[in-house]
Amino acid sequence: MSERLRFRPRVFELGDVEPAAALARLSTHSRTVLLDSARGEPQRHSLLAFDPLATEADLPHPPSLGALRALHARLQAVDGDVVPGPFHGGLLGALAYDLGAAGERAVEVAPEPWGTPLAVAGLYVDFLVREEHSRRTWLVLGDEPGDGRASVASRRERILAELAAPPLESACDADALVRWTEPAEHRARIERCREFIAQGDIYQANLAHRFTCAVDGAPHAWYARLRRVNPAPYMAFLEWRGGALLSASPELLLEFDGELARTRPIKGTAPRAAEAELDAARSRALLASEKDRAELAMIVDLERNDLARVCEPRGVWVEGFPTLASYAHVHHLMADVVGRPRAGVDAFTLLEALFPGGSITGAPKLRAMQRIAELEGQGRGFFCGSSGFVDLRGRAAWNILIRTLVWRPTPGAPRAGELSFRVGGGITWASDPAAEERETLDKARGLIATLRA
Repeated sequence: MSERLRFRPRVFELGDVEPAAALARLSTHSRTVLLDSARGEPQRHSLLAFDPLATEADLPHPPSLGALRALHARLQAVDGDVVPGPFHGGLLGALAYDLGAAGERAVEVAPEPWGTPLAVAGLYVDFLVREEHSRRTWLVLGDEPGDGRASVASRRERILAELAAPPLESACDADALVRWTEPAEHRARIERCREFIAQGDIYQANLAHRFTCAVDGAPHAWYARLRRVNPAPYMAFLEWRGGALLSASPELLLEFDGELARTRPIKGTAPRAAEAELDAARSRALLASEKDRAELAMIVDLERNDLARVCEPRGVWVEGFPTLASYAHVHHLMADVVGRPRAGVDAFTLLEALFPGGSITGAPKLRAMQRIAELEGQGRGFFCGSSGFVDLRGRAAWNILIRTLVWRPTPGAPRAGELSFRVGGGITWASDPAAEERETLDKARGLIATLRA
């Protein structure tokens, strides 16, 4: 782990190349990561990275935010071409919800059923970056002879040939969904959560349940379908040996530009309607909902407290409370919590302060996580974790992994693989169990439509 790696960037403009479309063509590269701003606001840049110099597998200890900080520190930038876009080489990856809150005592929870890793991350110096509004795309390659890789010229030639080739075809097919928590059981868990709230134990908790489905088709083909059916501004695809993550997340956990930190919690959901008049009525009702506004207010306060621990005195404020955002299948309420970090606070410290996001835990965070573990009875894996980057300038962007599929192969089974996903919602004293159950299915609409497309 002590060996230092260097990133001397070489940049080549490619014209109009969409990273999501390039995903299948570059599928022979190792540990591909896509951060994809497919649709919605903000839609600024998309990024496809591959062939990391080092990964979490090189860590001497189990993955943690501290260990990933040490991995990030191995890579050093040296003079080279000017890199366009938000990512200037560095750490890209995904964090499981089960990593828990940094600095807090561990939450006892049963294992995640599929045994997914606690983190998948690597140091990336080869990537495509696209500016979505101008539709300009660049290929960035690390030029450091000492890292044992092929020359920039040969890597560039290979990638250009792959991008020019026809995409690999992979048909997608799925069996029936299996729901692992019956509706009556989920409603009973909601009632138990309301009892905890009545006792003053917690104020709010996010309860989820799980679906699985046997499937055929490569993970990148399923991602292409997910993107088509349920596009979102913070989509992601990551693969590792034995699995892949496919996310259509609309939610931002952390954006840090070196000066200001921003988190954008979501609370409040209403299903979209095909009729414009009914759809508009649902969005107005959501904006006027006292229950949903109260839920959002509680989580905004939690995030203000999280950021205040690492920001300047009186250096945290709220913007746009509440803001309505509309996606392919649902409307949401959200607000921005913005902070000016204290001197010496870096992107990893900010990530530690916010992770996991309060909108998918509840309040107070640690006690809500304990009650979630008790009621759900298993780890969540990557669901409600985060995917994103910390680059060599210290900039960062991380989503919250909701609307997220996890794929694993099933050798010898009738189908080649399985997909798993979870959906949940925030529970307060005002929650109606039947309505909360319906809301989880509203949130599942895009994922179910992807499987049935």
